[in-house]
Amino acid sequence: MMDIVGMVLALVLLMALAYRGVSVLLLAPLMALLATLFSADTPLLASYTQVFMPALGGFVVMFFPLFLLGAVFGKLMEDSGAAQVIARGMVAQLGEQRAILAIVLACAVLTYGGVSLFVVAFAVYPIATSLFRQANLPKRLIPATIALGAFTFTMTALPGTPAIQNAIPMPYFGTTPFAAPGLGLIGGGVMLVLGTLWLVRRAAAATARGEGYGEHDEPQAPPSDPASTFANPASTNAGTTDSGTAAGTAQAARAPGMPFGAAVAPVVLVIGLNYLLATWVLPALDTSYLADPRYGATTIGHVRGLWAVVAALTAAIAWLVVLQRRQLPQLGHTLEQGATSSVLPLLNTASQVGFGAVIASLAGFALVRDAVLTIAPDNPLVSMSIAVNILAGITGSASGGMSIALQTLGETWLAMGQAAGIAPDLLHRVTAIATGGLDALPHNGAVITLLGICGLSHREAYGDIFVVAVAIPVLALVIVVVLGSTFGSF
Repeated sequence: MMDIVGMVLALVLLMALAYRGVSVLLLAPLMALLATLFSADTPLLASYTQVFMPALGGFVVMFFPLFLLGAVFGKLMEDSGAAQVIARGMVAQLGEQRAILAIVLACAVLTYGGVSLFVVAFAVYPIATSLFRQANLPKRLIPATIALGAFTFTMTALPGTPAIQNAIPMPYFGTTPFAAPGLGLIGGGVMLVLGTLWLVRRAAAATARGEGYGEHDEPQAPPSDPASTFANPASTNAGTTDSGTAAGTAQAARAPGMPFGAAVAPVVLVIGLNYLLATWVLPALDTSYLADPRYGATTIGHVRGLWAVVAALTAAIAWLVVLQRRQLPQLGHTLEQGATSSVLPLLNTASQVGFGAVIASLAGFALVRDAVLTIAPDNPLVSMSIAVNILAGITGSASGGMSIALQTLGETWLAMGQAAGIAPDLLHRVTAIATGGLDALPHNGAVITLLGICGLSHREAYGDIFVVAVAIPVLALVIVVVLGSTFGSF
């Protein structure tokens, strides 16, 4: 009983203190040790050195290349001006009469192509501000509009997205980024269509009331390096340094000179090469050497997804460095900033994985695990959806919640799925979509960062974020689970 008290207390404190801006790097090990203190038969130091740290290290070993390459790619897209060109190009095509849809699609193209959601928020916000002013739409709808395009369907549902949320299930289920593409498209379509309709309806109601854009003191230009914001999301209302403002100005000056086709080419390369490698090239290679213990005694099925994403991002980075060299006058600095900005997100998520491993090692966790698995003993999709969503909500992190769930119950769900005839691809897609619901509760770091960038409070703008990034994704998850349970993976 005391084990469960310790687990609940640790989880509640983790959620509350993370919301108040305390670093997860500090919270995760401290809360893990707190939970251990309530377990009479669990040695404190052994839990830290033999459970927490190996779990943390295992996550870093597995996913470091994705965090590193994704951050570098995003920084190159930002500093070359390509991200701004794509955003402005989408807006130019759709016009101010479709301002909401234009911003949603601009964010979607960038995030689906592998650009970090933090980079997207920084790049698109100034464009959204200008467009919403011209269309006389309420500024309070900008955060939800960006969230819909960057935090939802391109992060979890669309097949092939290089987002870490779509990559984490691959080694557990032996799948690729294109797992269950039909269900992914349906889930993503539900999020896009319903989210856009909600925001358009809210904008129309505001216009009918004569609300307009409103009078706002615009925040200063956001820092050019989103890593600092990720490190302390609560501090995003602060101004930038002179160097950050100068970088942003130079970036804006370079952007108009790049054709839209050149800007979007790296995005297309990531998606296309990812698909070709995962589906055709890697499975056709002779990879029998992977059975050697030196290479983990594994198979190509367990690593092709990761290999495909790593190779696709590497090729896109090389493309940008070679073909957009003129747009990158400080290439060394850009690469360094991109690499540096990958470390904190990686360690934050890895620390949460370590926390989950310690919780799973406690005797009381068996009761929690059995309770979750008995929710729907014949359909692991249901128990998996609930567990992943709850853990993502508690930790305020989609990748963190998913990692904890898969670290503790991934093998069990895979075995249950095999026994029930459920394809691993379906398990993958449901797990990914499940991370994108309760993760966007008010204490989520991306939500806090986005509101800071926009200079708005939770009271002003969070209600619409909740609808498009929490309620509608949960509805999409339910639809995917029902369709998957009825028709299987497609």
